[in-house]
Amino acid sequence: MKLAGKAKMLRMYFGENDKWKDKPLYRVIVEKCRELDIAGATVLRGIAGYGASTLIHRSHVFSLSPESPVMVSIVDSEEKLQKLLPFLDQVVDQGLIAMSDVEVIKYVHQPTSK
Repeated sequence: MKLAGKAKMLRMYFGENDKWKDKPLYRVIVEKCRELDIAGATVLRGIAGYGASTLIHRSHVFSLSPESPVMVSIVDSEEKLQKLLPFLDQVVDQGLIAMSDVEVIKYVHQPTSK
């Protein structure tokens, strides 16, 4: 079965070593998404990137900056993502959060009845 519709995508960019209360920030965000019953969240580690500091972050053993860039991508309705934003205000010290409109195509596998 294929379902389609409009949704919002929220993407956050920060460093792999960013923490909140001694836990990796990306893990804290994913756990909060699950608690809020948000459809899904994915954490991706980047090869290289930079932000406001213009310091290039690389995931290379010999890099001067051992911190890899991280992106957390979340897709759900605008209403659900709006419930997440106050929490992000608390836990994200520095980074970038971007929200955009997306068209969702979801494939759902239903068991066949015999």
